[in-house]
Amino acid sequence: MSDADFLHSPRPKPVELPELDPTSPDRFLNRELSWLAFNWRVLEEAENPRVPLLERVRFLSISASNLDEFYNVRVAGLRELAMAGNTTPAADGLTPAQQLVKINENARRLMQRQQDVYAALRDEMETADICIVARDKITKEDKGYLADAFLDKVFPVLSPLAIDPAHPFPFIANLGYCLALQLERGKEKKSLQAVLPIPQQINRFMRLPSEEGQHRFILLEDVLLLHIDSLFPGYKVRDHFSFRVLRDSDLEVEEEAEDLVREFEVALKRRRRGEVVRLTVSKDAPQALKRVVMDELHVREDELIEMHGMIGIVDTKELVLGDRPDLLWPTFTPRVPERVQDHDGDMFAAIRQKDMLLHHPYETFDMVVRFLKQAAADPNVVAIKNTLYRTSSNSPIVDALCEAAEDGKSVTALVELKARFDEAANIRQSRKLERSGAHVVYGFLDWKTHTKIASVVRREGDKLVTYTHYGTGNYHPITAKIYTDLSFFTCDLALGRDGSKVFNYLSGYAFPEGLENLSISPHTLKSTLLERIEDEIAFAKAGKPAQIWAKMNALIEADMIDALYRASQAGVQIDLVIRGICGLRPGVKGLSDNIRVKSVVGRFLEHSRIACFGNGHGLPHKKARVYISSADWMGRNLNRRVEVLVEIKNDTVKAQIVSQIMAANLADVAQSWVLQPDTTWERKPIEEGTFAFSCHRFFMENPSLSGRGSAGAADVPQLTHTDAD
Repeated sequence: MSDADFLHSPRPKPVELPELDPTSPDRFLNRELSWLAFNWRVLEEAENPRVPLLERVRFLSISASNLDEFYNVRVAGLRELAMAGNTTPAADGLTPAQQLVKINENARRLMQRQQDVYAALRDEMETADICIVARDKITKEDKGYLADAFLDKVFPVLSPLAIDPAHPFPFIANLGYCLALQLERGKEKKSLQAVLPIPQQINRFMRLPSEEGQHRFILLEDVLLLHIDSLFPGYKVRDHFSFRVLRDSDLEVEEEAEDLVREFEVALKRRRRGEVVRLTVSKDAPQALKRVVMDELHVREDELIEMHGMIGIVDTKELVLGDRPDLLWPTFTPRVPERVQDHDGDMFAAIRQKDMLLHHPYETFDMVVRFLKQAAADPNVVAIKNTLYRTSSNSPIVDALCEAAEDGKSVTALVELKARFDEAANIRQSRKLERSGAHVVYGFLDWKTHTKIASVVRREGDKLVTYTHYGTGNYHPITAKIYTDLSFFTCDLALGRDGSKVFNYLSGYAFPEGLENLSISPHTLKSTLLERIEDEIAFAKAGKPAQIWAKMNALIEADMIDALYRASQAGVQIDLVIRGICGLRPGVKGLSDNIRVKSVVGRFLEHSRIACFGNGHGLPHKKARVYISSADWMGRNLNRRVEVLVEIKNDTVKAQIVSQIMAANLADVAQSWVLQPDTTWERKPIEEGTFAFSCHRFFMENPSLSGRGSAGAADVPQLTHTDAD
């Protein structure tokens, strides 16, 4: 496999950009525009004919949800800076105000493209007997059905709100979707303005009676407009439009908060009332009524987006119908590692045999849950420690920790309250853990604790053995079904000691000195990565093979990018797999000749963080230095969060990471975009009927090396040049 041609294919000829000064901010790409480029790639999957129809609808919804969160947080932050007069430029040289102008232009085009894609998908769905019926196209039978459905299922939840001196303009919460109404009554033509919030507790797409095999829907707002007389008796609609509100959803927490949990409970209530950062209204809205809404919500012209089509595209996720499996991805059942099966499900026995790396979702995340459940039930386990950044609402992991604490085991849970949009859930989990008798700590006020570690201490004979799990993703059984992440299980003494030191740091602020296999941010993780890059530069200058492979979600930290530029200029061959944001400009002559960047977007969300350094031998090679981490190469992860970088020394696990996971990602064609020197992303066209290698399909079909049992790793199908053709 190490000789596969695709790993040594000629690099594209670097492009000369005479206008680019390699010492100027132009060497960096803007973070926000790079994120928007990623969301364009997500939207392109909604247009990909190789993707099943309803999965394309799902991609459309995801692109809309992503854009909402981007405005809630990133645009809200830039808006606040710009309004405060802050002109500090980003790494690429753009001020907050300049970034907002470019974001606004790009996002408007993206939203219009979403509408075009929705229209095309709607036509395709209709040919597949999934129809969205317009208000003026419903039948007499439909009207009778909707009249009953409205009274039984909709009317009790509605709150029609008049607007006059006795009824001030209502508060519209974040993501609130409403109808603005200009009403008129009887012969006297008495006028009334009103707002009708469309409740989020009811599906946006209401089902209509259908023949077997057919699915017919009508939008909820159309149902409301059909029944205005039930809400405002005697009135008729003279004019109307729909609008949707996005508010600033970032949180500010007082640094000296005496009770962090209570402070976050208050902050969550503030989030609901954040300032409006985007108002989307339907095209051709009546000017006077639109102005009332804008004035009441304190929205400026540049924060208003007029949209022809469906406002709130995110709700199209309701059209991903489970009873149409013919229009979804084929069912995939994650594997249980053979080694665990060999030991009759005993995780401790499987880990004792040898270090084990599981690749989720291809290997089931249930093994992580089983690890903690088994620890909770095992009378020989004396202590469990676990970090919780994000987890599911009814988390089996939290249940296992509670069970262990109630059984008298020493249980410590680090719950990160600052996990954006999961703060409320984490507060609930921390209360539940405290009631069970677990020790709950909240980490640092200034830094988020983003690392993923679970430690189980077990009495075996006359000694205590520490079993440790290091992950690249969250302890979240739901998202683990679609996020690609790594779970590393070990009972190595050094890795156990390192994990214990990290937990002592989180719970008691005792700095983890003498770490043997770990680096920790914000202290040593970044410097370790920079040292490995400098090592490769030294190898290149000495005429030895010098190579770096790295995979992450985002690369924007300026020092890391400049180090990669220096490495490229020294002759180090660099391949980066970056799902989302990339601030590095590859393939520029004299700056980044030897750097290639690709993004894999497909059925699963790439989430694992990996760094491989040839160590004087090139890649892949058994003497390479290989790391997994919870951290992306971003300023927040390297400088303002608690993260861990784990060096992998087990030969089988190293081979799995380098020769399976990274090699397959680099070989992927079916789901890959390549970043060009001019900042555009290009996707290799694939002719219909031709084979294109997909790393996701490869991982679904082939077991991981370190999870093999008595059959032995040698029997694992390897990724070969033929697979990649």
